[in-house]
Amino acid sequence: MHNELTRVDIEKLKEELEYRRTLVPGLREEVKRTREYGDLSENDEYKSAKRDYNRNKSRMRYLENMIETAVVIDIASEEGVVGLFDYVEIYYPEDDETREVRIVTTLRNDVLSDCISKESPFGKALLGARVGDTVTVHVNERVSYPVEIRAIKKGEDDASLSITQ
Repeated sequence: MHNELTRVDIEKLKEELEYRRTLVPGLREEVKRTREYGDLSENDEYKSAKRDYNRNKSRMRYLENMIETAVVIDIASEEGVVGLFDYVEIYYPEDDETREVRIVTTLRNDVLSDCISKESPFGKALLGARVGDTVTVHVNERVSYPVEIRAIKKGEDDASLSITQ
């Protein structure tokens, strides 16, 4: 499976990878330093340093894999149609509530900031919809709910959205 990413996503991944590479010598040195404290079975400093080193290496492998398997996607969408990075005002008829969300790539998903992944059930339901459409969000086989598209404001793939870890 390929990772559908934008050019900005890939650049952000490369930046993080470079940063993590600069951490390796210091983390390696910390492992070496704490190893000298004695009995490794009771050496919490060593265990902590080793864990930090391994987490960094694991994240580096993840980033390398994401970059290697990435398929660059185009974010352009038709005017009046929900596309990637667009701001969408939605209305929940069941709750009589309105909310604005932004459709983003999975790497920049942050539901606390109303940045919704295009891969989520919510994002999938909204993509391609038009103002005035009522779409059904299928959470699972038993749970679904309708939302109405009230407004669409075209967005851009800017670097202000950070990637999630």
